[in-house]
Amino acid sequence: MIIRRLEYNSNDYALELELRNAILRLPLGLDLIKEDLSAEVNDIHIGVFIEGVLSGVLVLTPMEHGRVKMRQVAVNEAHRGQGIGAAMVKYAEKFCALLGFSEIRLHARLSALSFYEKLGYIA
Repeated sequence: MIIRRLEYNSNDYALELELRNAILRLPLGLDLIKEDLSAEVNDIHIGVFIEGVLSGVLVLTPMEHGRVKMRQVAVNEAHRGQGIGAAMVKYAEKFCALLGFSEIRLHARLSALSFYEKLGYIA
């Protein structure tokens, strides 16, 4: 497992969009590809690669007062339950600390609540 930052508007970013769209948008009848994503240039994109394949992503959006918003967290269905999401969140937490962020906020779907609570997040 390799976890690393993905560059906006790169080939990896295109793969990220495909994964986010398939897991987070299409099941809701939405299409991420049709949205204006130009503001994501300011976001921090993190990806998990399993055997060279992008299998998980998350996006961090810097906010004011030392806060960052974690959003668009997704793990490929074939790799769920293997600790990939938790490893990605822990990586993001360390990355945020290195950048000087003191607080991470997120809005999660109810179905993901227990995942975040296990990682110490408070509803």
